[in-house]
Amino acid sequence: MPMEFILLAVTGMIAAIVGSLIGLGGGIVIVPVLIFLGAELNLLEGITPQIAVGTSSLVLVFIGLSSVISYNKNKQVDWKNGKYLLFGIIPGAMLGSYTSSLFTVDSLKLYFGLFIILVSFILLVRDKIKPLKVFQNEKYIRPHTDGTEEVHYYGFPPYIGVIGSLFAGFAAGLFGVGGGALMTPMMLILFLMPASIAVGTSMFLVLFGSISSATGHLIQGNVHFLYALILIPAAYLGAKFGVKLNRRLDSNTVVFILRMVLLLLGIYMIIDSW
Repeated sequence: MPMEFILLAVTGMIAAIVGSLIGLGGGIVIVPVLIFLGAELNLLEGITPQIAVGTSSLVLVFIGLSSVISYNKNKQVDWKNGKYLLFGIIPGAMLGSYTSSLFTVDSLKLYFGLFIILVSFILLVRDKIKPLKVFQNEKYIRPHTDGTEEVHYYGFPPYIGVIGSLFAGFAAGLFGVGGGALMTPMMLILFLMPASIAVGTSMFLVLFGSISSATGHLIQGNVHFLYALILIPAAYLGAKFGVKLNRRLDSNTVVFILRMVLLLLGIYMIIDSW
């Protein structure tokens, strides 16, 4: 097997493990790797910014599917509240997929670099920001029982969820990241969801946001099917492993490592875009 195919399989595995572990999705790893292997090292042929984003979006469908199946077994997916968020993330992702046609290689590096630095900052402060109770209203509060039979009480006005998920969906389609990078901290800080349920519900949104984004990119011809076929099996298995790690590993350690890597990667991509 050619070295570039091995690198793609490893990328899919790592992206899915990290993405499903903390609810990011995994595109935040796949897109810069595709750009680096294609535009920088010339190991992958036919990689444009749109192909990288579109291919990542298709792979994220399977990462999301694998994660949701696993998280749902442990009752870590809030279907009732999640359905409201779909009204924002699906059209947002479709819109973002068409907006990505404006990217050049350098502009993608610049804006993606800024985006992942933002995500790194969010990961840094997400445990330090106290949940905002201003969005809470007693008439929206509902109980949710997780896999350990613990009952959690939280809720949010549907229109707030739709507006927030619309922006997350736009980022999903624009950058091929699935939307989890923004939805997970939003659900923790604004909606007061417990972390275990927020991660599982985020992957539910990644699934549908990626379906919408991938559809837009497929229509535009922005998917490299050979690379996707290599990434998808590794990503599907990696997502299952990431869900298992979520129950056993201290996610704070993973988040610390990830935010440092994202910060350095973001700075590198911005500098390289000049």
